[in-house]
Amino acid sequence: MKTYIQLIALALCFGTCVLLAPASSAQNRGAKLQAISQQLNLTPQQKAKVLPILADEAPKVEAVKNNSSLSGIQKVQQLRAIHQQTDPQMKAILSAAQYQKLQAIRQEAIREAMQKRRAG
Repeated sequence: MKTYIQLIALALCFGTCVLLAPASSAQNRGAKLQAISQQLNLTPQQKAKVLPILADEAPKVEAVKNNSSLSGIQKVQQLRAIHQQTDPQMKAILSAAQYQKLQAIRQEAIREAMQKRRAG
């Protein structure tokens, strides 16, 4: 069980799936993107580069998360593949401190998602 949890945490740390939790509308998704932008204290130039990456990734992540035919491990594997495509772009745009903050945000979201899954 512990290994399974570590696998999930590790896989989700590589991407932004957790940052883009299910959004009921495009407006809600936009608000999430703006919140991430503020938390990372992005410059206008960074914001112009990062937000389109996250916005492009969101529907792919949602499709995987909402696919009930996939097991938990399969979802993690597919999300990891999505994130491996965008993570190098994010790392190139963000400063080291911003990237670390992004990882911390992701880990917190992972904890919340796991608690929500256990409760629901």
